[in-house]
Amino acid sequence: MSTSLRSNILWRAVLLAWLTGGVVFLLANMALTWALFGMTPGLTVRYIASLVMGDGVLTGAQPATVFVVGVGIHALLSLAFTLLIVLVVHRWGLLVGLAGGAILGLAIYLINLYALTVWFPWFFAINSPAMLVSHVLFGLVVGGVYELFDHYDQPFIAQEVNHV
Repeated sequence: MSTSLRSNILWRAVLLAWLTGGVVFLLANMALTWALFGMTPGLTVRYIASLVMGDGVLTGAQPATVFVVGVGIHALLSLAFTLLIVLVVHRWGLLVGLAGGAILGLAIYLINLYALTVWFPWFFAINSPAMLVSHVLFGLVVGGVYELFDHYDQPFIAQEVNHV
């Protein structure tokens, strides 16, 4: 990452986008998994935990441990994906942040659930509209929140006056 880009990224906006996007992903996925399939909302967290704990956690393990590991891995992956989205949409504006984030969320979904099944074949079982929507929503939220708060030191009106 260039020094100029690193110094121009507003890291507080990255943190806010990461936390908001990560929470929105989990809540949307849990709600959609339950609403569409009647499955337990914590299923996604178990699958995420299985990335480091193996597929044995899908059928039976200590729920507290699986939850902590799953949320921790989700947080790390969300941070990596947030940084990727921020690098692409940085300073393009809110509309590009939303649209670009959603497109990148779709790309992350395709990579996660198609390429990674080579190493984690049990992940194909959760390939669903709930996962697709959750990933796209994650990207949309991350891109939008970052772009919305990236310029918070300059009110929107001041930006418009400077461009006139």
